[in-house]
Amino acid sequence: MHDSVLSVTAPASGVRGTVSVPGDKSISHRALILSALAQGTSTITGLSRGEDPAHTRGVLEQFGVEFLDQADGTVTVRGGLRHEPVDVLDCGNAGTGIRLLSGVCAGYPGLSVLTGDQYLRQRPMDRVAEPLRLMGAGVDARDGGRLAPLVIRGGDLSGITYEIPKASAQVKSCLLLAGLSAQGPTTLIEPHPTRRHTEEMLLAAGTRVEIDGTAVTVHPGLLSPAEHTVPGDPSQAAFWAVAAALAGEIELPNLYLGFGRADFLNILRRMGADVRVEESTGSVRVVAAPLRGVEITGADVPGIVDEIPVLAVAAAGAEGATVITGAEELRVKESDRVASTVAMLTVFGVHAEERPDGMVIHGRGDAAFTSGQVDSAGDHRIAMAAAIAAVARTNGQTTISGWGSVATSYPGFIEHLVAVSGATVNLAS
Repeated sequence: MHDSVLSVTAPASGVRGTVSVPGDKSISHRALILSALAQGTSTITGLSRGEDPAHTRGVLEQFGVEFLDQADGTVTVRGGLRHEPVDVLDCGNAGTGIRLLSGVCAGYPGLSVLTGDQYLRQRPMDRVAEPLRLMGAGVDARDGGRLAPLVIRGGDLSGITYEIPKASAQVKSCLLLAGLSAQGPTTLIEPHPTRRHTEEMLLAAGTRVEIDGTAVTVHPGLLSPAEHTVPGDPSQAAFWAVAAALAGEIELPNLYLGFGRADFLNILRRMGADVRVEESTGSVRVVAAPLRGVEITGADVPGIVDEIPVLAVAAAGAEGATVITGAEELRVKESDRVASTVAMLTVFGVHAEERPDGMVIHGRGDAAFTSGQVDSAGDHRIAMAAAIAAVARTNGQTTISGWGSVATSYPGFIEHLVAVSGATVNLAS
């Protein structure tokens, strides 16, 4: 289904309504993993139903972890890794999944082989493989140890102190999970602070975790079972926030607004958007306002790396230029998101230029975008960002290829798109 095509014809009425986005995908991965590692029965409420968390669940089932779906949508997990996997572990398109699960496999005394789809097999895995080897795991991979499939011989790890070369919550989380099974503490030092989902959830599960500036230390130990409640995914909410900033008003209830996850709202505020946040409930309301170009630097990027494609759409509808630097990490996402974002914007008649570590976007202000044919490069965030551009600022029909990738994170996106915009859509294989 990655080759399916979505056609979008937007009315001129803009967007308006309330969108309850799916459960946070990043937290869903972690809730599944921490429940699997705990000794006892955990529950997960609000789990994302995207394909990425489903693949993580499938991998854990091969270790003997038991999952039971309740009628109310809650998932009950009987934790404990019970045996070595008997087959290759398929992570699908989930970059978070394969990296976090690498840490789990490194800590388990046995052989594991992790792979994924054609897109995942092109994403760099040496950034987790190298520190896992330093901890004592046996890790081999294609292309000189850089690309999946990953072959991991786990167990008998030692804690290390490691400076992570590029800020990455996925790399940090992989090593924190491996550190649970190591001899002695594991300390990780980041160049910039990144999302703290794993640290927060480990603390809730009774693990000793210490945070000191950009350094985090985990001490080995057993996890306690927990009741995990997964809030709404702010990375998915960002699409609707940008749609509202350009063309209407949208309310987004029950979002996770923890450290490093609501930074896209600060970027929209800097652009001039009307953003209102109710911290106690996690509710966000965004109302259209004239936008202006801004400068986004490497210090901003760790907190918005997943939202940059749709923030680029906001920049395309702003007055003046938006300059994004320090974002070379975009080159190694589901697609080369520098190239694929610039190519998408070009289809909409926006002048955008690639830079080695980012891009320059020359906003069109109030001018409408042109319509055309967008190739999402099999990247769910490019596909959804293009759909937002289509409903917010075009007058014709836009076609987006590779729409099937959206199922990895947001299977209900089309229904929400139609509900808030009244757009006419057609999905064809």
